[in-house]
Amino acid sequence: MTLSEKIKNLPEKPGVYIMRNAGGEIIYIGKAVVLKNRVRQYFQHTEKPPKVQAMVDNIADFDYIITLTEKDALTLEATLINRHKPYYNILLKDDKHSPYIKIDMSQPYPAVEVTRKYRRDGAKYFGPYFNGINVNDVVDVIKSAYNMRACPKKLAKRSRPCLNYDIGLCKAPCMGLVSREQYAEIVDNVIKFLRGYDTAASSAIKSKMEKAALAEQYERAIVYRNQLEMLKKLKERTIANLGSITDIDVFAVAEEDGDTVISALIVRASLMIGVKNYFLPPIDADLCEKFTQFIMQYYRDAEMPDEICLPEEMERDEIRQCFILAGGDKKPDVQFPKIGQRKKLVETALANAADYLQKNREKNKREQEMTVAACARLARILGIDSARRMECYDISNISGVDKVSSQVVFIDGKPEKSEYRRYKIKTVEGANDFASMAETIRRRIAHLTPENRPDLIVVDGGKGQLSSAYEVLKQLGEDIPMVGLAKREEEIFLVGRQLPIVLDHSDYALRLMQRIRDEAHRFAITYHRTLRAKRYGSELEKIPGVGQVRRRALLKAFGSVKEIKEAPLSALAAAAGIDEKTALAVYRYYHGEK
Repeated sequence: MTLSEKIKNLPEKPGVYIMRNAGGEIIYIGKAVVLKNRVRQYFQHTEKPPKVQAMVDNIADFDYIITLTEKDALTLEATLINRHKPYYNILLKDDKHSPYIKIDMSQPYPAVEVTRKYRRDGAKYFGPYFNGINVNDVVDVIKSAYNMRACPKKLAKRSRPCLNYDIGLCKAPCMGLVSREQYAEIVDNVIKFLRGYDTAASSAIKSKMEKAALAEQYERAIVYRNQLEMLKKLKERTIANLGSITDIDVFAVAEEDGDTVISALIVRASLMIGVKNYFLPPIDADLCEKFTQFIMQYYRDAEMPDEICLPEEMERDEIRQCFILAGGDKKPDVQFPKIGQRKKLVETALANAADYLQKNREKNKREQEMTVAACARLARILGIDSARRMECYDISNISGVDKVSSQVVFIDGKPEKSEYRRYKIKTVEGANDFASMAETIRRRIAHLTPENRPDLIVVDGGKGQLSSAYEVLKQLGEDIPMVGLAKREEEIFLVGRQLPIVLDHSDYALRLMQRIRDEAHRFAITYHRTLRAKRYGSELEKIPGVGQVRRRALLKAFGSVKEIKEAPLSALAAAAGIDEKTALAVYRYYHGEK
């Protein structure tokens, strides 16, 4: 059945649709109020941004699941995205999670910990911390003001207390110097401080600073002074008139020409922790679909607050329901404020989203030209269907020794390092790069699947290298587009074409090919050097009295074990970092007594 026939037969009911590429890989999952209408939109001949068009061009088939309600569709969509992690659904793929402070209350003497993973494990989490608030500074304040332990290990009985006890930063529960009741009171005060209710920290640290100054411990006094400054900055971020609810997440969206930014403004313990901005990947979806997908993924790794604030134009039942579903047991109060302090928070988030979008549009445009658009242009130049997944191989050896090859993968113009591979050449004698490349391709094709099948293979070299590599593909019965990139003039050679293609050196399609070729070379030579160092190092390790530092100095001075072996005693002794004793030990190892 063709795609057009499948679209005609789609039901006019709510559900989830699953888009697949030619290899059967799931590339996008979405929900729909009316499946037929939503899926049909993808294949209408309307102008789309290049990044969105790249996704649509990769759709070869689709499946669907009917649900009873739109709410069920939203839940199922989130579950399937989490399970399959389709390429075009991974909204937060490259985001580095902001840190939290964690207190595990299941422990008899809990420690204050820093973590970037928020889990629903019963522990208490505070944060996230970003935008000028260093989480380690907050931990230092907790240690100084409350003497709560911050050691990373589980509490174990010690023979003597650690340095933190000696300098007044811990009560040493590991030594039994504080009762569980006393320590529980410390933990309770720390929790109050982190929630913004306890103001004793400033007084405690000020007292310690004054005592340190009187004792002429000026360096320690400066540390306490800096902690007081940090607490002052925190106080300045306090937001008044929030009422009883002090933990709020505020979201706002900015869109322009297919680019979408979501800003998350975080308020914890009535403190504005800051704003974090997220660029959404290109998907052919309306704002509501983009936003709900973002929220369902965002709260997999973030704490749901008591309250959510959104711009009033986003007031929709679907969005409200999305937050309730994402919260699990915790049901946030979703607000669309029109006046007051909360309205100002929404306006702040909107301003940040618009500013971030504007500042990054040019940057993202250039990145798009160098990646997705460059792939599309390269495919047109070469006359192939797609250049989305590109692979390049390179050989590295010295005089046929330690022969290795590399495989690097670029997807949509960016390196996909999880798919890099390296090979030790096993069947080739001597320095024969053609034969080594043939072995590499055979071993690579042996692991070919529909999911990892390249759209294009780039070979480092001209007609000779290209013909040799392509012959191996033919022998294996594979018809994968392959081109050669000759270094001297950067000419592109095609199979069956006499003359090369010459592109301007500023052309992003050529630059993309250069990047993947250079990356393959870097990866191969790094592996070769690693093996070489191991081989050389293992031999030098046999010499008594020559440690790692001296071995490195010898290899740096002479370049190889062969040169070290042939060096006279005077040359060994004159090498940088080598003393007379080491020189004599090396010489005797290779030449006997002298």
